[in-house]
Amino acid sequence: MKKITFKYISFIAGILVWFQFSCNKNVDLKPINEISDADYWKTAEQYKLAANEFYTYLISFAQVLYDPFAANTNAGSPHSDIRSDLVAQRNVFSNGTNPSVTTDGNWNSAYTRLRAINYLLSKDSADMSNTARSERLQYVAEAKFFRAYVYFDLLQQFGGVPVITRPLDINSPELQTPRGTREQVVDLIIKDLEEAIAFLPLESAINAANKGRISKGAAQAFLGRVTLYEGSWQKFRNGNAARYNALLDKSIAASDSVIASNQYQLFAPAALGDSALKYLFILEDEKSNPAGIGKSGNKEYILANRFSFSLRQIRQNVTHTWVNSALSKKFVDMFLAQDGLPVNKSSLFQGYAMTRSEFTNRDNRMRYTMMIDSNYYWDNENPGARSTWLGDAADIASSRGRHNAANGTGYQNQKWGTERRMNDNEEGYDWPVLRLAEVYLNYAEAIFERNGSISNADLDKSLNKVRNRVNKTMPKLSNELVTTNNLDMRTEIRRERTIELFLEGFRMDDLKRWKTAETEMPMDVLGVKWKGTRWESRWLVNGKAPYNLDANGNLIFEGSRQWAEKNYLLPIPTQQIQLNPNLTQNPGW
Repeated sequence: MKKITFKYISFIAGILVWFQFSCNKNVDLKPINEISDADYWKTAEQYKLAANEFYTYLISFAQVLYDPFAANTNAGSPHSDIRSDLVAQRNVFSNGTNPSVTTDGNWNSAYTRLRAINYLLSKDSADMSNTARSERLQYVAEAKFFRAYVYFDLLQQFGGVPVITRPLDINSPELQTPRGTREQVVDLIIKDLEEAIAFLPLESAINAANKGRISKGAAQAFLGRVTLYEGSWQKFRNGNAARYNALLDKSIAASDSVIASNQYQLFAPAALGDSALKYLFILEDEKSNPAGIGKSGNKEYILANRFSFSLRQIRQNVTHTWVNSALSKKFVDMFLAQDGLPVNKSSLFQGYAMTRSEFTNRDNRMRYTMMIDSNYYWDNENPGARSTWLGDAADIASSRGRHNAANGTGYQNQKWGTERRMNDNEEGYDWPVLRLAEVYLNYAEAIFERNGSISNADLDKSLNKVRNRVNKTMPKLSNELVTTNNLDMRTEIRRERTIELFLEGFRMDDLKRWKTAETEMPMDVLGVKWKGTRWESRWLVNGKAPYNLDANGNLIFEGSRQWAEKNYLLPIPTQQIQLNPNLTQNPGW
């Protein structure tokens, strides 16, 4: 484990996010990291300022849409969808060839963060009046949320890890502590979250100056995520049934609490119609959609990493990175037809013969997630950005022109791409750390995995709200639909999750907890059906197909992928094992 020698927490990072919260007069005093314990930890406002640093730990664009992996440090983005089977970008994680590493930046930063969090929590026993302690308990609860947040991130990457609950110095014996079990890590996460929930405010009780702080609903939603993750991880590895069923029960209860609170709602303004889900992800207070709706109109994000064009730009070239990025045929084929059936069962599916035919009569999320050959599109260029937002002649004249899909896999993404004129790297939309759609999907999956079935009433209460948000006429998922059409309920629940949460950092973690990565990840990454379609004459390279073809005439964008059992967890960095011989390596590494 990384040794940390500083005596006091540095709160400089917290000051960098000051704009998200109310101004604090302490910022005008001497630097926080120079204030001794004798001067500090006296007021709730000081605890609040200290907790501000933890908000910089939230996942964001850089950790999901990018993966700056360096082979010698393993400094990368473990939740990036680039590492999955749905995005066609070759890398050592997606093809199962990532090596053992000496050091790991994610491991190091996690324990640095835990040091800061544990330091604040250690001050909760300071001698203060009951009134003063009552006022600061919200920020102590925030610290417990973030300790759970950091440990869950470690669990997803490495499995059981050393459990440290107090700030250490260079002589602390805990520096030589062995790895805790998965059960110990998860139990601490649950304990922290349940204790935090008791003292966190409802979303409606958070005033405008403090919007963005952790709410009761955020901690409940996160508890629902954690317990679903670990419950399914244990279930699909033949773990203790009493243990994983208890975890699934907690997931159901936590998600249900969020749903029942009525504090949040799916983003579905009538003015945007079926395009609501497209514009949710690029919502800014500057005009970023045809209806001119700003961020105040978004009640779906339960917890967001907050950005702003004027105050805190994302500073990643999100639009140019992801508009036109290549997607796999596997993902594209997951979108249902409008009759609620998979393409291999639907009479509405128009086939692959033309470059646009497979988009006809499909789930509306498909055409707002992907780019369709020959459609007009906009981005942040000048010209190229929206002008009238009406789709009229003037708007089309300002577009980037008709899309040519003959590149990559033939399937391209448009999610996260702005249509508003701005310079590169200036996007200011928020990252959804937790949103209501995920809670609905977590609830449905936890119910099914706990009971082996799910009622139509529970589907309508949760998953169908997500499915039918922009598919008003599509049949709901129901037991009758599944039975009549010889479908599999688990497959359909997972399908909805994969489509809805695409490019939000869930896919790899889902494959791992379901223990299906060994099946899904070695599959060839395919592109469009080339043989016998319009693509065969349209897309040629030196008179031939741009890639090899499989037996069905589909382009093979990447083959020879692999996945070993060891890949379900990342290797413990060897330097940490040298520093602490009581650490053990993950199996296979």
